[in-house]
Amino acid sequence: MHIGRAGYPSTMARDRRRRPTREEYQRGLYGYHDPTAGFGGAPPALSALTLRLWLAGIGVVVWTLAAIFAYTLGIRWLAVIMAVLAVVGIVDFAWVSHRKRRGEPG
Repeated sequence: MHIGRAGYPSTMARDRRRRPTREEYQRGLYGYHDPTAGFGGAPPALSALTLRLWLAGIGVVVWTLAAIFAYTLGIRWLAVIMAVLAVVGIVDFAWVSHRKRRGEPG
């Protein structure tokens, strides 16, 4: 396979509307979420999905416990903020899990 401009495989550089195949996901999408892919000779970035999954899970646990603690202390506004952050963590955890199930490395 020939690597085209900006580190993208030449087939993806020509047809960006085409959905990547499972094999392309398993190899990793070069330059995916990397605005500087290929800039200055830098290699394309690959995502660290497992690290992001762990961080999201730890964040959900910490923010949930903090929300419960703030609620029991009577600081309702802080409990709401912590609960919203826990929900954001749950959404991130679900999205990263989806990407890993799809076959992306990391």
